[in-house]
This record gives sequence, C-alpha cells and structure tokens, in this order.
Amino acid sequence: MIQPHGSSELAPRFVADSAQRDSLITEADTLPGLTVSSAAAANAVMLGAGYFNPLTGFMNKDDALSVGATLRTTAGLFWPVPVLNLVEDPAALAGANRIALRDPNVPGEPVLAIQDVEGIDEISADELEALAEQVFGTTDRNHPGVGTFLSQGRFAVHGPIQVLNFSYFETDFPDTFRTAGQIREEFARRGWERVVAFQTRNPMHRAHEELCKMALADTGADGVLVHMLLGKLKPGDIPADVRDAAIRKMVEHYFPENTVMIAGYGFDMLYAGPREAVLHALFRQNAGCSYLIVGRDHAGVGDYYGPFDAQTIFDEQVPEDALAIDIYRADHTAFSRKLGKVVMMRDVPDHTKDDFVLLSGTAVRDMLGRGEAPPEEFSRPEVAEILMAHYQQQDG
Repeated sequence: MIQPHGSSELAPRFVADSAQRDSLITEADTLPGLTVSSAAAANAVMLGAGYFNPLTGFMNKDDALSVGATLRTTAGLFWPVPVLNLVEDPAALAGANRIALRDPNVPGEPVLAIQDVEGIDEISADELEALAEQVFGTTDRNHPGVGTFLSQGRFAVHGPIQVLNFSYFETDFPDTFRTAGQIREEFARRGWERVVAFQTRNPMHRAHEELCKMALADTGADGVLVHMLLGKLKPGDIPADVRDAAIRKMVEHYFPENTVMIAGYGFDMLYAGPREAVLHALFRQNAGCSYLIVGRDHAGVGDYYGPFDAQTIFDEQVPEDALAIDIYRADHTAFSRKLGKVVMMRDVPDHTKDDFVLLSGTAVRDMLGRGEAPPEEFSRPEVAEILMAHYQQQDG
C-alpha cells in the first residue's frame, strides 16, 4: 500500500491510550482555555485523524506564509494550504505554555485538544490578504472560504497538539467517520492494495457513479473509496446525513460487492479550488489511496476558478516528487442519449447540444422540491427518493 506523505508511517495526533487521555482531560481543567474557530477545530480533527501527517500541530507565521508562496514549509515539506489556529485577541493566553482548545461546534464546548504554545505570531492584514490571494485565488469576501479565513483573527497560535476527541464527527456519524489509519486497516482487511478516492460534498448522481466505475476500470485499482466531507458547508448545500444516506443507497444497488468503501472525514469545506484539490490528494495518500479523481471545478465555488484549474495545478505547481498519489483526470460526465450510457463529454467530440442529459443544480433542486424525480439518466430513483424527502421537508 502507498506510503503516507512525508513519513514511512502515520503519526496521528490523537491520544489513543485511554488512561493518558483521561489524564490530559483532567489537566485541561487547570489550563487556560481557548474556544477555537470551526476552521481550527477542523484542522485539529484532521491532525488527530492522521490525515495531515506528518504535521504535529498548527503552523507558525513563517511556515504559513511559505506555504502560501511556495507550497512548502520553511523546512521544505510540501503542503498546499496553511494549517492555522488564528485568534482575534491573544491577551488571555499571555505567558501560557499549554492551553486547552475548546470545541465551538459541540454544546458545552468540551476540550478538543491540548496545545503546546511555542509562540503567538501576529500576521498583518496585508499578509493575510496576500495569503488569501495565494490560497483562494481571490480576496473577495463573498467567496465563502475567503470570508471565513479573513474573519478568524490575525494572531497565529502555533505549536504541537494532542487531540482528545474527534468533535461531533465520531458521535454524529459513527458508521461513516473514519480516521486515515482506520481506512488503511479496512483496505488491508479487504485485500486492497491500490484504491481510487472519490471526493464529494454532494450526493452522487448517476454521472458520479459511472465516473467511479470508469476510474476503477482505467486504473486497474482494487476498489473505490467514496470519501465524503462531513463538516461545515456553505448555505444551501445538502447536509451530510442526507448525502450519506443517498450514497449508501446508490452503492447498495448499483456497485458490485466489495468494490466500494464509504467513509467520511471531519473537515470544513474551504472552496479553495486548485489548492484544495492538492490538499485532497495529499490526505487521500495518507489514507492509503493511490489515485484521486479530480474532475471539472473540483472544490470550486461560483466562477472563481477555471473548469480544469484543479487539474492543471498538478502540472504547473506540484513537483513530480512531491506526492506519491496520482490523479485521475475527469471531464464533465453526463448521459449520452446517442450512445445510451454515461460518458465523459470529451470522449464524444461530435456530439450535439441536445445529446446529453444536463441539469443545473437549481433545476434539480426545484424538481426535487416539487416532488418530481429527475430523469433516470441523471439520478437513480432510489437516490432521488431520499433527496425529494429532504427538499420537501425543507420547503414544508
């Protein structure tokens, strides 16, 4: 199986020993507390779960700025986005060597992790703007990722962390949330050596289903990891529990046995387009995958990125030796009436405009909200039923 990024073995920051974890939870009551942002909490979960291997904690200013400018830390580790714990006012942390990081997404704000404070660096407003431009390709605060990033504060609290739990992800999604190590263990149990990862923050329509099957056949991989984001999304996106149910129904009915593993990871969507696509590849490598499907407008939002920027970044900014995982380049995928099957549109150069079943997200939402199933060429009926129930409940 493929090696993790930056090391020969995973080194997750979660404290697995229960006695040690209990001791740290007791210690946390004696430490200064910091309720972190949702973005920082998600970073902590990814560090704890081994997805951000080999990082040990939150970056300092120099590493963050280096990652923004060069996609490498000051020590030379390839990394596409800064991993930060930003705060607005660090006064309450003055002189603290260790702090308890409290979870903003769980009632009562329990301790999520303990951080050793190596320093607190002030990042100027101009430096943050430049970092946003490098990571997101824009400083427009209407971009959901930029708005979130620039609202967290200008002080980077940096240093290694010990993660004590996985926020709400493990309790809310017990059948779906998995750490990178757990995914590797499941691959080994199934006898899978080479695996294709499919990233999703949406339900999977028929084109997504067929794309996974195409990638499986073209790469000769042993299986597909359908790996869904379980964290915060922008308004209007479908909640994780609905997506989970829809994806499981599709896999149950339309994939051969032991060809798909469904799992989820605890992270908030960045909508950073190309940079986030590289991050997606990196942490799928940590989960043991050999390929990541990168399609049209991967991790994008609005019209901030070109349709295939998330593919070309691997050619233009990712050195050949930076990652061991390969990407599977996908075009827009749709059902061809002419051929009677789902195809990549680039493979049918002589098609006419009316040949493909293409529906906008708005059109699909309107149909589902009215209790109308999209055409079977677009969405499997079993999946459509779950989505219709969701939208009708929202409208009701």
